[in-house]
Amino acid sequence: MSATAGLDRIDRAIINAFQGGFPVVEEPFEPAAEALRARGIDVTGEELLERVQRLDDDGVLTRFGALINAQEIGGAATLVAMHAPEERFEEVAEQVNAHREVAHNYEREHPHLNMWFVVSVADPDAVEDVLGDIESETGQETYNLPKREEFRVEAKFLLDGPIPDGDLDCSELGPAVEPVERDTLTPQERDLVVEIQGGLPVTATPYADVAEELGIDTEWVTNTIKRFNEEGKVRRVGVIPNHYSLGYTENGMTVWNVPDDLVSEVGPEVASLDFVTHCYRRPRHEGVWPYNFFAMTHGRSEEESQQRIQQVKETMESFWDVGDDDWDTLFSTQILKKTGIRLDERADANTE
Repeated sequence: MSATAGLDRIDRAIINAFQGGFPVVEEPFEPAAEALRARGIDVTGEELLERVQRLDDDGVLTRFGALINAQEIGGAATLVAMHAPEERFEEVAEQVNAHREVAHNYEREHPHLNMWFVVSVADPDAVEDVLGDIESETGQETYNLPKREEFRVEAKFLLDGPIPDGDLDCSELGPAVEPVERDTLTPQERDLVVEIQGGLPVTATPYADVAEELGIDTEWVTNTIKRFNEEGKVRRVGVIPNHYSLGYTENGMTVWNVPDDLVSEVGPEVASLDFVTHCYRRPRHEGVWPYNFFAMTHGRSEEESQQRIQQVKETMESFWDVGDDDWDTLFSTQILKKTGIRLDERADANTE
């Protein structure tokens, strides 16, 4: 039985429709259901709530709520690659994972750089200290690959079924807000970020429940989340699916040695491919890592994954003559750690 065999037509419509653009109003499920009904999905607000609760309980969703853009909250995060000798792989993984600043760690297929992890810190200057400690403990060199330019971060995982393009957007619903020209957070905003980073309550009044927990007005919560969405502190509000549960088991990190003068042209074109979830320019490391462009793809089978990688390659070839040594795909073979970004510490450090 496939991972999605238990999902009916309405479940699939909900997952496709609400991976972004959920209403930010006090009782959001009825207007969300109304938007579904306008697309031919016969569901009430009460039934929509019950289904989201079930999908969350069953692990089809990792959470429901706001996807925080950690970069806009404060601090810094960076991608790091290193070599872990085969005979010491588990030992090195334990040493790396013991650092609380390491949020994610994956084993990836590469003849040398087989361990890839994310370091998240409140103070950007602390990255080098963390990497220095890891190098001292493991005896292995680290290769820091910070994001130089972001072209896309939109991890949507769509299913066969209604609303296949995931284009239902209710983000215009809610209070009228004006963006604030301020990089730091207020103490109240900091508390809100910490409260919602793991998701909203899956209830009929999620924003009111958050307000009650924080001892503040519901109107302030909806206004601030809506404003954060427009400012980019929140990437989107909606259902956050567990892509493994949806069958997206093939995780291919394609890397490219793009001529520097073409990166700004190539980036938006690759980012426009709807199956590319992350797309960045990152630095090279001479003699070790020749690639300066990353595009992450996900597929539900090896065949689908290879087809998508080929589409990225064809897009690249429309700009320059791509040689065999100019690109590679690193598939993840093992999740070594996945605890998420520590937003509380980063928000604290960026609070007025």
